[in-house]
Amino acid sequence: MKAIAQRRETATLESLVDRVLCHDVRDAAGKVAVEKGARLTATSAATLLATPWDEIHVLAIEAGDLHEEDAGRRLAAAVVGDGVEVKGYGGGVTGRGVPPRARVEPRGRVVRAVERERLDEHLDRAAARETDLPRGAVAQERLDARQRARFEGALQQKAEWFGSRLLPVRFAGGAPRVIADELTALRRAGAEVLIVAGASALDPLDPVFGGLTLLGARMERHGAPAHPGSLLWLALWEGQLVLGMPTCGMFSQATTFDLVLPRILAGEHVDNRTIAELGHGGLLSRDMSYRFPPYRENAARGELE
Repeated sequence: MKAIAQRRETATLESLVDRVLCHDVRDAAGKVAVEKGARLTATSAATLLATPWDEIHVLAIEAGDLHEEDAGRRLAAAVVGDGVEVKGYGGGVTGRGVPPRARVEPRGRVVRAVERERLDEHLDRAAARETDLPRGAVAQERLDARQRARFEGALQQKAEWFGSRLLPVRFAGGAPRVIADELTALRRAGAEVLIVAGASALDPLDPVFGGLTLLGARMERHGAPAHPGSLLWLALWEGQLVLGMPTCGMFSQATTFDLVLPRILAGEHVDNRTIAELGHGGLLSRDMSYRFPPYRENAARGELE
C-alpha cells in the first residue's frame, strides 16, 4: 500500500475513489462524516469533499494488497475449511505432581516443578523494578480540557497503584518534530517508561510515527490480536520502549494496555512475540477480568469507574 497526504486544493472525486481513509473526517458540526478504514466510493468521496479539511491521509491499494474486510473473509474461510484443532495456552501449568513410580504414558508430558527460591527471587526483582519508576506520557493536543483532565486522572491512578510516578503529561501538536522533542524532553526528565496516546494507529502518516522516525526509533509491533485495545503498538528507541496506548484505553476501560504495562514495569522483556501471544484468550470480556490489575476496590479489575 502507499500512504498519501491528500491536500484539499488537488483533491478530486476521481483521485479519492477506491482510496482507504486513514482517519475519521468530521463535518462542520463535529460529527463523523466518513469513518476511518472506509474504502471510498463515489458517494463517500463526494461527502468527503463537502467537509471542511486542509489535508487528509489516504491509502492507495496496490497489487497484492487486501482490504481488512476481504482479508477477514479469506481467513474465516480458511479456518473453517477442514475444522479446527484447539491448542491450549502453554504459558503455565496447573495440576498435581506425578506420584513416585507412577506410570507415564507414551507421548505424555512430565513437567518439573519450578524451585520456590527462584520464583521468589523473580518476584522480588519485579517488585523492586516497579517501585517509584518514573513514567512519561505524550498525548495529542486535540483533546479538549475535560478529556485531558480525565486522561491525566486515569493514568495517574494507574501509576499510583503500581507505586510509580507520573511525570507531567505533555500535550503535543500535530508536527513530527514536536512529538520527537516532547519524547526527548521526557527522557531527559528521567522517564523510564514512555507512553504515547491519541495517535491514529491506522494512519502511517500520523505525526507520532513521523516523530518516532525522526528519533530513529523502530516499530516493534503495530496492533495486537486482542480486543479491546487491538490498536496497541510498541516501538523501540535506543533501547527504551515506547508504548502506544489505544484510544479506548485512554480513560477507564480495561484494554491490552493494562496487560502489557505491568510486564514493562516489572522489567520483563516485551517485544513483538509478547504482543502476539495476547491472542490466547484475546477477547477481553468480563470473564477475563482476573488478568487485569485491581486498580480500585469498587470497580471491575482493570477499570477505574
